[in-house]
Amino acid sequence: MADLSTTYMGVALKNPLIVAASSISSYVDKVKTAEEVGAGALVIRSLFEEQIQHDDMTLSDFMERAANISPEIQSTFYPPVEHGGPREHLMWVEKTVNAVEMPVFASLNAVNPGTWVDYATQLAETGIAGLEINYYAVAADPDKSGSDYEKALFDIVESVVGAVSVPVAVKLSPYYTSTANVVKEIEKRGAKAVVMFNRFLQPDIDVDDETIANEMVWSDPREMKVPLRWVALLYGRVGLDMALNTGVHSGRDIAKAILAGASAVQVASTVLQNGLPYISTMLMDLQSWMEEKDYDKLDDFRGKVSQQNVEDLFGFERAQYMQLLMSQQ
Repeated sequence: MADLSTTYMGVALKNPLIVAASSISSYVDKVKTAEEVGAGALVIRSLFEEQIQHDDMTLSDFMERAANISPEIQSTFYPPVEHGGPREHLMWVEKTVNAVEMPVFASLNAVNPGTWVDYATQLAETGIAGLEINYYAVAADPDKSGSDYEKALFDIVESVVGAVSVPVAVKLSPYYTSTANVVKEIEKRGAKAVVMFNRFLQPDIDVDDETIANEMVWSDPREMKVPLRWVALLYGRVGLDMALNTGVHSGRDIAKAILAGASAVQVASTVLQNGLPYISTMLMDLQSWMEEKDYDKLDDFRGKVSQQNVEDLFGFERAQYMQLLMSQQ
């Protein structure tokens, strides 16, 4: 049987499938089931600064006001209102960590530098294997340059890394001007891994009510191409681990991610759609593919189709742009 073990953030995982931050982490029984069906690790949904600032806000009110912040918000809160505040969140993280043997990572989404450090420190004390910085900032201020937003991210990463003893990963937006440079600078500041990419829900407009509309939309396998490209471009050029997030729906998708150079993948949509047992199906499909290819372990093919290991060095940059356009005639 093929060896699926890998290392992510310096943490040993039995396989590369990480359950991404989602409603699954809101229930201990579901977390246990995820482990039983084979998940290599799990990320607990983010602690948001809005929770910290509005500790006494009811859960329904919070969800209504914060629906545009992140796709995690509408789908990942605990059912009881008493689980909505930061103290309860910290207790829940510790309870989840103690309920399973697989590595559990916490996630933090904040705005103010002091909040990042304060709660990163508290999360690190719950027994987590690592911390994911879920940084989300819409560059909507015309008076701020791209470098201003990047500096804010770098300062946060440096502060959090310096404040905690657990390894830190950064969940990035795909919209930076120079993604490669951002990843390099994050590595310089001590991050052990990067997650590519944060999948943001985009607001819509209801033309009947003439209001902003929000809808939870599952990811599609075609969305995997963007993070796949960047993992392939950066493999061998940066030293930190890369987790591919968005669009991973099958065992063959996991194989694609490893071929590009990923250390792990994060999955949510397909598991929420198909149920937790589908994790086993994905892992079995990955093993079957490896056996067909005579691969004994992930390192046998990790990065094999990254930019540095393919003949067409510009394939991931130009993506055969001209040929594809010409083929449509």
